[in-house]
Amino acid sequence: MHTVAILALDQVVPFDMAAPMQVFDWTRLPDGRGPYRVRLCAESPEVRADGGFSLRVERGLETLADADTIVVPGCSPEAGPTPAPVLDALRQAAAAGTRIASVCVGAFVLAEAGLLDGLRATTHWVAAGELARRFPRVRVEPDVLYVDNGRILTSAGAAAGLDMCLHMIRRDFGSAVAADAARMSVMPLEREGGQAQFIVLDHPPVPRGSTLEPVLEWIEDNLAREITLAAMAARSGMSERTFSRRFREQTGTTPLQWLLRARVRRAQYLLENSDHPIERIARQAGFGSPTAFRERFRRVAGTTPQAYRAAFHGSSRSPVSR
Repeated sequence: MHTVAILALDQVVPFDMAAPMQVFDWTRLPDGRGPYRVRLCAESPEVRADGGFSLRVERGLETLADADTIVVPGCSPEAGPTPAPVLDALRQAAAAGTRIASVCVGAFVLAEAGLLDGLRATTHWVAAGELARRFPRVRVEPDVLYVDNGRILTSAGAAAGLDMCLHMIRRDFGSAVAADAARMSVMPLEREGGQAQFIVLDHPPVPRGSTLEPVLEWIEDNLAREITLAAMAARSGMSERTFSRRFREQTGTTPLQWLLRARVRRAQYLLENSDHPIERIARQAGFGSPTAFRERFRRVAGTTPQAYRAAFHGSSRSPVSR
């Protein structure tokens, strides 16, 4: 049997820990046998979980040496640095060829151990910037659900951990077995789009009283109209060159990129809160045509307008709360 070790660290996130345990435990081969042996382990017998309760864990770090796959769930920010014995055990397992995967901010533990150096990796989009800042040798990809480097895998938020686990099951035992595990988890074997569709598209902050504030309000009020760089510059009373320079200084992006994101934000709102057809939403958000709308929406949100509406229509909450 294939042994999967779930490593519970201090302040472990319960869902990050339980989801891989369940999906591997539920997996069945066509003859009904369970191909995975799931083992929960920790550095010490008692582990504090994020949420105000504790776990009694029977197995220690020696379990990692015998595992075929290790899953590292995320932990609360209050957890602090990862203990040296844990990092050493992960490094030894990686050196022995063990497959190691992280869920959500569990990627920080792999990065602390040096296992992500020079590799692509992801984590929850809220923490992606911090992962890139703290570990510059890691190539962080914030828009994807998971990254598979062969022996080292990382996933985005907790639900994306399930996507990653199903991917590993498919690698191990084929699509039919993975599809059955997905049905047991009541989720699709593959989700359309990546993490980008869940990211709240906030504009870069503009200081109150900024010279740009009036023109940005004007842009928001006129998104359905054609808006050119020349029109924005004229509205601000500057030349195009001066306006572009001031805009980047104050927002960190270009006027046209800011405009694109504003239009995608408007389209997301309309997809969530109206039954308007795609063609009408394209006009309301200021895209030249439905084709341009679909292409640019997918580029920013990582999925199609139709798929986004199917996921979020009728929700009064922001996408990230899903």
